[in-house]
Amino acid sequence: MKRDHTVSLRNLAGAGLLLLVSCGNSTTTNSPQTSGLTAQSDQSGFVVTILKVVDGDTVDIDINGRTERVRLIGVNTPETKHPTKPIECFGPEASAYMTELLPKGTTVRIERDVEARDRYGRMLLYLYRDSDNLFINLDLVSRGYGTPMSIEPNTFHRNDFVRAAALAEVSNVGLWKACR
Repeated sequence: MKRDHTVSLRNLAGAGLLLLVSCGNSTTTNSPQTSGLTAQSDQSGFVVTILKVVDGDTVDIDINGRTERVRLIGVNTPETKHPTKPIECFGPEASAYMTELLPKGTTVRIERDVEARDRYGRMLLYLYRDSDNLFINLDLVSRGYGTPMSIEPNTFHRNDFVRAAALAEVSNVGLWKACR
């Protein structure tokens, strides 16, 4: 698996930032798939229940009575529970925000991209809050709780995440304000 590094927008300036926002990276993948998942289905996708927020970019969900750990695709929030890394700037805030967005019992619609699981066995998913269709992965980036992280082949929304992060940085919100 080829791994792209986390997008760092701090070093981009002026024209480079505008070029990145307007052009981005083109994606050629098809729409994300939900094949192979065995959750309750409705017209808009598979709906599951949040059991627990682990940190800013990881949650546990209930799929038909089975607990699965989920790593959100496309976003990386500062560390709070890494076994070998210290708590990072704005990590506790990202975890608290995720807990506010997805308290235990919240239903979410899930979508896959190309690769279903990471090397740790976690499901790789995009999450949409069922009550209002809020795209959780993108919301975290646009509010400055995380930065884009692109890992091939799961790059369907890469351009959206990069644009959202650029706007968050320019607006000086979240980690862009707190961690400079």
